[in-house]
Amino acid sequence: MNIGERKKPYPEGKPGYLRVDSVHQGDLDKEKGVYHIHLVDEVTQWDVQLSCEGISEQFLLPVLEEALSLFPFEILNFHSDNGSEYINKTVAKLLEKLRVHQTKSRSRRTNDNALVEGKNAATVRPVYGKIHIPKQHADRINEFNRDHLNAFNNFHRKCAFPAEIIDARGKIKKVYKDYHTPVEKLLLIPDVEKFLKRGVTVASLRHKQTAKSHFDAAKEMQKARMALFNSFKK
Repeated sequence: MNIGERKKPYPEGKPGYLRVDSVHQGDLDKEKGVYHIHLVDEVTQWDVQLSCEGISEQFLLPVLEEALSLFPFEILNFHSDNGSEYINKTVAKLLEKLRVHQTKSRSRRTNDNALVEGKNAATVRPVYGKIHIPKQHADRINEFNRDHLNAFNNFHRKCAFPAEIIDARGKIKKVYKDYHTPVEKLLLIPDVEKFLKRGVTVASLRHKQTAKSHFDAAKEMQKARMALFNSFKK
């Protein structure tokens, strides 16, 4: 049985079309580092990161299920490259249970999962760098992700959103002029309420959006990051 449809998703302005990738913190002396599971919504660039000790079913599945639950809108599509951590019967069964369509990148189409791969460089590596972080720190990292990083990325970090322009030769060119936080972009979607999960409202999102200034949120996130990295040395 083939797992996942080999195609590029087309969200047509609807949130819930996720691009998914894993980021490894490297090996040291044959010891595996922690893995970051990174999910980014294509339309709003809503960004969720959680971490785990490995990408086997034992470690990955609970983290992946939690990560999907952290989005404020219903998930419609799950897209990854062809790595075996996502293209397997266990993940397919989870997505089927959640009624989420699964797609995977096409052969020789390197841009199919480019959004999340670019975000790896923009929102994962600036926080965690490329140094080896031992896998036993995964739970501690997730406390930071849940309490600070995900909220900062979605309510306070501006993202560039492209507009497609067709030039005189008929070639599509992307121009970046619009900058919004993911929550701002989400709230700009017409009739956004119909996409939100039960218990999530426009008012609750606006409350989280204005609870802290961008500056205070950044300062708080950096302070927590320093405390996290200091804890690795103990």
